[in-house]
Amino acid sequence: MIVSDLPPRSPGAAAVLGRFAPMIYGPTLLFALGEGAILPLIPVIAARLGADVATAALVGSALVVGQLCGNIPAGYAVARIGERFTMAIAGVLALLGVVGMVVAPGLGVFAASVFVIGFCAAAFGLARHSFMTTRVPLSFRARALSLLGGTFRLGMFVGPFVSAALIALFGGEAASIWFFGVCLAAVIALVLLGPDPERALRMDEARTDAAASAARAGDTRPGESDTGEPVTTGSVPVLGRARRREGVFRTMWRHRAVLSRLGVAAASLSAVRSARQVVLPLWGVSIGLDAQTIALVVGVSGAIDFALFYASGQVMDRFGRLWAALPAMILMGAGFLALAFTHDLASADMWFAMFGAVLGVGNGLSSGILLTLGADAAPPEDPAPFLGSWRTLTDAGGALAPLAVSAIAAAASLSVAAAVIGVVGFVGAGAFARWVPRFVPRP
Repeated sequence: MIVSDLPPRSPGAAAVLGRFAPMIYGPTLLFALGEGAILPLIPVIAARLGADVATAALVGSALVVGQLCGNIPAGYAVARIGERFTMAIAGVLALLGVVGMVVAPGLGVFAASVFVIGFCAAAFGLARHSFMTTRVPLSFRARALSLLGGTFRLGMFVGPFVSAALIALFGGEAASIWFFGVCLAAVIALVLLGPDPERALRMDEARTDAAASAARAGDTRPGESDTGEPVTTGSVPVLGRARRREGVFRTMWRHRAVLSRLGVAAASLSAVRSARQVVLPLWGVSIGLDAQTIALVVGVSGAIDFALFYASGQVMDRFGRLWAALPAMILMGAGFLALAFTHDLASADMWFAMFGAVLGVGNGLSSGILLTLGADAAPPEDPAPFLGSWRTLTDAGGALAPLAVSAIAAAASLSVAAAVIGVVGFVGAGAFARWVPRFVPRP
């Protein structure tokens, strides 16, 4: 066989991930930018519409509640109409939610608009997750999904600064809300009109498979060796969706073993992550630090978290999922437990800064792992219904953690709450060590 007869190489990680930029990474960044811009403003606008502090916090939680409620319907939608149309429809409905936020005559309409945006965020996120699950080879799945998580974190990190600049420029919160609307319009355009990475991947894989078949048959005309079989991307079917689809609840029941074991472990990771965002600011207030110092510590912790997102994917792809999950959970569990014993020390502020950094490292090492484990455990022929259940579990863990911290702090103390979260981290690490080898294939 001469060199020209060799079958073409499959595209590498960089080439495949680059093709996802117009439909996945670009829209994710835009959506996160807009969401990050409005997130700090929701309680402020609610208070202006007449809410007291508790009610304003409740309106702010409508975003999380909407996201929690949207996962299972989103799984149904993706399974029926596909990822691209689900993302586009979610973008349009979220745009209506943005309009509702701007023109809301009262608190009820405003809260409903926030809920709709959270609901659509769930649909948008699940569609991206499902798309990547079925289109990215297992060999670099973790890097692809860690990059997706890092893109979202970048948008959420930069969004509040964009919002602050817009408010300073235009003198009102409406400018930031309309900025989210512009981001959503760009998202819809990219999803519907941008280049389709799936089509390019199908062509690459079809050429590779045809050339390989021709080489085995001694025929150097690969264009005549099409078997008509489903094309695959690595070990993940792309066109193989002819199997009869199962409903969301039937899928939940069929996969109850993995959801009740690995899914609960993933929910514990989500809970520890979410608790970090609540405990650190409250801890700074409790030990008497000013707002600027607290913001600096939380910001440094977030910067460390963001800096490690791609390293997490590299570790998972090269060494396995446990090599990211276990260090992340153990670091965060130890960080919370150690922090719990520093509240009354003379150098409490120094320990606060140090353990804030430790929690940032642990969270950064876990970047993308919930997406990756969900993709690994999902049935490859029709992952969307399973991912709807998976994301409901993980979102529930993240939603319950702040409530648990608040309840424990009220009943005992913030130190006890931090210690409990630390214990959850260690229990979650044990659950990952037990269930990941059983349910997750090696990359």
